Amino acid sequence: MDLISTLTGFGSGVLFYVPPFLLLLTIIVFVHELGHFLVARWCNVTVRVFSIGFGPEIFGFYDRKGTRWRFSWIPLGGYVKFLGDESVASTPDHEGMRELSEEERKGAFHLKPLGQRAAVVAAGPIANFLLAIAIFTCMFTFVGQHHTLPIVDKVQPDSAASEAGFEKGDRIISIDGEPIETFSEMRRIVSISGGQRLDMIVDRNGSKITLTPTPRTEETSGPFGKVRRGLLGIHGSDSPEDYFVTKHDPLTSAWLGTKETYFVIARTMVFLYKFAQGQESADQLGGPARIAAVAGQAASLGVIQFVNITAVLSISIGLINLFPIPMLDGGHLLFYSIEAVRGRPLSERSQEIGFRIGLALVLMLMIFVTWNDVIHFTSL
Repeated sequence: MDLISTLTGFGSGVLFYVPPFLLLLTIIVFVHELGHFLVARWCNVTVRVFSIGFGPEIFGFYDRKGTRWRFSWIPLGGYVKFLGDESVASTPDHEGMRELSEEERKGAFHLKPLGQRAAVVAAGPIANFLLAIAIFTCMFTFVGQHHTLPIVDKVQPDSAASEAGFEKGDRIISIDGEPIETFSEMRRIVSISGGQRLDMIVDRNGSKITLTPTPRTEETSGPFGKVRRGLLGIHGSDSPEDYFVTKHDPLTSAWLGTKETYFVIARTMVFLYKFAQGQESADQLGGPARIAAVAGQAASLGVIQFVNITAVLSISIGLINLFPIPMLDGGHLLFYSIEAVRGRPLSERSQEIGFRIGLALVLMLMIFVTWNDVIHFTSL
């Protein structure tokens, strides 16, 4: 009975987050597929279908160039289907392309030059990155960045900070030579530096001294899942005098938005590298249910938090799609790279085997992260 009650609670909690999750996913998927679509049109590729969701169509319409724009019943993704595609994963329909007329062949995606095909495929993830940059740019321009000064208000006993000699009132000037202006900048560097010694210069009563803490890697559990991060054991100032908001001009905001996007990508790649080395736990990988929880909780905190999480997840989805797995955009780019080196495409048989392996990998990954979600929510 306890297990049944737990699973029931898990299901009802997820259902509560479904509307914001679907809204977030629809925005991200639409932008991703729009990237593919716009570059395909620019390359004169015939686009047959632009779909938000999978499965049977709910409603749709044709545009003036004959593309079917549709919304489908399973709102967990989307696709753009080109002339010459056999499936929604853009696997080539070799038999069908042999039957195309000479005029139709001009618009077949798989018969376009290698550079154009690569551009169309890469446009989806790039669109996700550009969406994130645009969101961050608007946030930094109109909302501003909320920060506190990098001043230590409290040092936890028996922490990395106490061992390194931090004291209340210390103001952090730099970390490993990088200037620090806000407490969040310091925390961000520390969070990805677990187990690594940091050279930190602090201002203590007007004198600059050097401290060399080694942040401890600790695992914390929360509504968004388990996270392993570096911790010093210090708290920032709560004084209103140390709190400030900075709004930037659009050009500066765009640069900061690009840096923020790069940081999310770099942080993800560092996690994957450590995961491959066995330094990160697989239970940190979440699936649709955990993403729904993140979206729902962000929405409950307000529009700004929801928009911010949309940017972060857009980056994540763009990055995942670049993984060199057949069925994903990165898999297509891998095939194109091999084609560029060989001077000719892989054989039809090799491509078919590759796509089958890719499909198996994607399905196994989905099963794994979904099981992780169940374990995560039933353990709360």
